[in-house]
Amino acid sequence: MPSASYANAIVILYVVSTLLGGTLYLDFRVDIRPDLERAGHWPALGLFDLKEHFVSIGLALLPAYWVCWRRPSADEPSRTPAAMTLILAFIIWWSFLIGHVLNNIMGFGS
Repeated sequence: MPSASYANAIVILYVVSTLLGGTLYLDFRVDIRPDLERAGHWPALGLFDLKEHFVSIGLALLPAYWVCWRRPSADEPSRTPAAMTLILAFIIWWSFLIGHVLNNIMGFGS
């Protein structure tokens, strides 16, 4: 069942990416965010806060995502796995794009 192995990989990669992002977040919170606040980039900071919430929701969805793909219903095709995949894909792309927007505003490490 190839979908089950993809589900495993997606869950593992999401968790690893979140952990790596969390380590970068510490530098952002201490060094970069105060400069963005002083410069008045409130909309960008609001989008970044929304990103944090989306990533947390994605982490909470991972067990259900894994179960949906590991135990597909044989009776009728379910839209639930596809919907959960779309939700996670949206969260991942949102995080990627918002991270780049904030990086382009101030530059990493400046």
